[in-house]
Parts: sequence; structure tokens; C-alpha cells
Amino acid sequence: MTRIELDRVSGDFGFEAKDAFGHTVRLDSSPETGGANFGVRPMQLLLMGLGGCSGIDIVSILNKQRQAVEDFHMTIEGEREKGKEPTLWETVHIHFALKGDIDPDKAKKACELSMDKYCSVAATLREARCIITWQVSVNGETVYNNNTLHHTK
Repeated sequence: MTRIELDRVSGDFGFEAKDAFGHTVRLDSSPETGGANFGVRPMQLLLMGLGGCSGIDIVSILNKQRQAVEDFHMTIEGEREKGKEPTLWETVHIHFALKGDIDPDKAKKACELSMDKYCSVAATLREARCIITWQVSVNGETVYNNNTLHHTK
């Protein structure tokens, strides 16, 4: 069982979350809803978790294939539902930008395996009917883009 602890430490909505290993994350609401920009919005943290989860998968897969990942940058963009409560993530697009001595086909396959099979955060978002699209570039060249495909439940 996973255990997370949260304490309010700043204003009305400024929380600090701590995992069992003592790692901390600061969370807050937006200033428009009474927050003070003390930390990350909880729904943004979910997208950060998506990036971390898929990034770990992708680097692990590429390392096993003896691909030399020298740099890895992700951009994650999302749109939430309008006019609903709760406002779930409706669409998310990820750009995986890898640099190094990496076979483009292996990079595409590693990203595909993460997004469609291994990443638990991606699976959780898909269960909530979020459409996740992604693209891969290696050394500045786009090698895959499924921005027009829809991944649903």
C-alpha cells in the first residue's frame, strides 16, 4: 500500500505532500480560486506524473536496447473539459524529444510501448476517456506523430 501525507503549510490552499521516502511536492490552487501560487496545481501534477512515468519507461527500454540517450525533453499540453464538474483532462499531447545515438525506429517503439502498454498514468487517463496523442523526435527530426489518432477506452 502506498502512503502519502499532506499538510497545509501556506494560506488556505498551500499544501505540501510527502511520500514514504520523504520526497515533497508543493501544491496550491490558482490565485483566481483563492490560492497564492505556492505550488503546482493538482491537475498539472497529474500531467507531470504522466511525463515522469512515460520518461522512465522510455529511457529504460532504450537503455536495454543499448541506445545512447544523451538528452530527453518532453512537452506536455492538455485541455480540460469545459462547463463540467469535475473538469477532467479531455485531450493530452506529448512531444518526446530525444537526442543521442538513437535508432529512430527504436525510439518510436519505446514511446509506443510506454504509452500503450506500460505507463500506468496514461492508462489511468485513458480510463477517464482522455484522448492522448504523442509525437517523437530524435536529434531534431520528427520520426512519429499520431496527433490525428485517438486513444480511447
